[in-house]
Parts: sequence; C-alpha cells; structure tokens
Amino acid sequence: MSWGSPRVLSGLVAAGLGVLLISLGGWWFTLLVAVIVHLGLVEFFRLARSKGIRPASKTTLAACQVLLVLSSHATNQPLDSQWSLGADAVVPLASLVICGWLLLQPQTGSIADVAASIFGFYYLGVLPSHWLRLRAIGGVAPLHVQHWTLPTAGISAGLALTLFTTAMILAVDITAYVCGRRFGRRPLTQVSPGKTVEGTISGCVAAALVGAGGAVVLGWPLAPWSGLMLGILVALSALVGDLVESMLKRDAGVKDSGRLIPGHGGILDRFDSFLLTPAVVLYFVLLVLPLLSW
Repeated sequence: MSWGSPRVLSGLVAAGLGVLLISLGGWWFTLLVAVIVHLGLVEFFRLARSKGIRPASKTTLAACQVLLVLSSHATNQPLDSQWSLGADAVVPLASLVICGWLLLQPQTGSIADVAASIFGFYYLGVLPSHWLRLRAIGGVAPLHVQHWTLPTAGISAGLALTLFTTAMILAVDITAYVCGRRFGRRPLTQVSPGKTVEGTISGCVAAALVGAGGAVVLGWPLAPWSGLMLGILVALSALVGDLVESMLKRDAGVKDSGRLIPGHGGILDRFDSFLLTPAVVLYFVLLVLPLLSW
C-alpha cells in the first residue's frame, strides 16, 4: 500500500482532524462525536432496512443528539446536578419515546423494529457518549486523576486519557491489519474472513505495549502492569466492536456499511473499534485503578 493511496490519505486527514478536535475539547469534541454518531446511525438504519426492518430512525437520531448535548454539558457540572441527572434520564426516556413512536405507526412495529431502534440508540448513542466523559475525566472524577503524572502542564488528564485510548485503538487496528496481511494464515472467525489469529494476537500485543507505556507516563499505580491490563481489555473491546459491525454487514449482505471515507468504506467501517472502548477505559479508571492503588 503506497502513501498516496486513498486509504492512507483519507486516514491521515481523519487522524489530523480528530487530533485537532480532541485537543480543542469542549463543544468541538462533542461536535466530532455527534457527527460520527449521526452518520453511523444513518448507515446502521440503512443496513436494518435492507432486512425489511422499520426502525424509528428519526426518533432515535434525535434521542442520540439530545443525549450527547446533555452529556457534554453535564461533564462541567457536579455529579449530582440536574444536568448530570438529566443526561442519565435520557436513556430510559428515549427508550420509552422510541417504543411509543413505533406503537403509534399505522403498521404496529415488530420485535425486530423495536430491537433495531433500541440497539441503535445504545450502540451508537449511549456507548459513544462515554467519549465525552473520558475527555472531561478531570471534571467528572477529579479525585481519580489528582495523582497522575501528566507529560506537560498544558495537557489535562482528560486530553491525555483520550489520546492514550485513541493510541491503543489505533495500535490494535493498524498492527492487526499489517501483521494479518503479512503473516496471517489461520482465519479467526467466519463472521470476518479477513481477520486472522496472527493479526489479532499482534494487535493485542501492540495495544498492551502502548497501554504499558501510557501507564508509566501517567504515573498509574502498578505501572506498567496496570496499563498492560488495560491495553488487553481495549484490544478485546475493539475486536468485539469490529466483529459486531462485520456481523451486521454479513447479515445485510454488504461488504461495507457505506462509501463516505475513500479506501475505508463507511463511518461504521472506520469507527467500529471506537464504540465499545471508551466505556471500558472510563470504568477501568474509575473502578479498577483505585483498587490497584491500595
């Protein structure tokens, strides 16, 4: 693959834009997540409709955006504030509205319609919203990051953790792809025939090494082992996210979820590994790291 190929060029452009908006944080980062969520949901509902499913697409799209806006605002508020509680309340209320909308249609919704709508809301709304909490970790859980050793004074804990998480995901994706094409011999699963055991193991090792290095830089307890543990968890969650998207495409009978990104396919094809991982990293920081520091 040459450096001038559409896949490489579009990847570099996306990476540069992503780093810029992650660095800016705040509503700029929220905008990035909101655009990815919206476009990903459009692709997901297109896959669902190809199977004869009639999801509550507009209602779900609106609910996801409301969740992201409230979640972004809540990151600057106390955990028990009305904004924070409002963001938490969106999940059950959105589920209620989605089901109610399907009930009011001339042709009452089916199990598949309800399942696709609720799954789309959770898969491409609730899970990605954890990126906003991750980016604002210093405000969400200040006691959990007060002893971290940040690389420079200009980098907040949230920025460092978000870039750290992104680096682990990219390490998985890039290493698994390169090593899988070069050394892959044994298929991993029928869901995604292109994935190999060798590529998957290489990706896990790369994420573990990046995780170990990041833990040392951030001054985590039991570093580098705590980072090694997180790197493996990130690799597994990225793999599951990738395979879930492959399963959806296989069921719909398509190769790519879309054609938006040259050389990569659709939004889901490029960002499937980014959907499950922020929640894994966030709760590792909030629940596991305090236990390791005892």
